[in-house]
Formats: sequence, C-alpha cells, structure tokens
Amino acid sequence: MLDATSDVIDVAAPWSLSAQVSLRDESFGALAYHHVTRRLVFLKSRVLVELVRSLDAHESLEAALAAVVPVRERERYVRALSSLARSEIVRER
Repeated sequence: MLDATSDVIDVAAPWSLSAQVSLRDESFGALAYHHVTRRLVFLKSRVLVELVRSLDAHESLEAALAAVVPVRERERYVRALSSLARSEIVRER
C-alpha cells in the first residue's frame, strides 16, 4: 500500500507485477503495458526491470531491493516503484 501521507510505497509489504501488465524488453529497459487501463509506462533502467520481475520471488519489497539494487541507489528505486504503484503496474500482494 502507498503511505497516504507521503505517497511512498510500503517497503515492508510484499509486491508483485500486476497480472494485467505485460513487459516488453527494450534496449533502454522495458515497456510496461496495462491491459485494462491501456497505460504504457517506460521502465528506463535494466535494474528496475530486474527488480520488478523479481518482486514475486521475495517476501517484501525491502528484500527485493536488497537482492537487486545497490544500497546507495535504493531510495531512487523506491521512488520509481511508488510511481509504478500509482500507475497500477505493480501491486501489493
């Protein structure tokens, strides 16, 4: 769930790629297409794509971040995932 006061994703919660979203690899990262909202979102980092694809394999977003993203870059990826949650690309399990 997004924190209503700060609009930041809950890193302690388990997250996954929405079942209604398809990812297509691109040279810059990937395109995410939401089949219900018809929204197209650009994932502009291969690390972000790897993180999104690995969400189901981890008990929390925090665990996924620890496995995929270097410590110094985690805040940036939390912001990116918050945006993806608002776009309904990722969802809390």
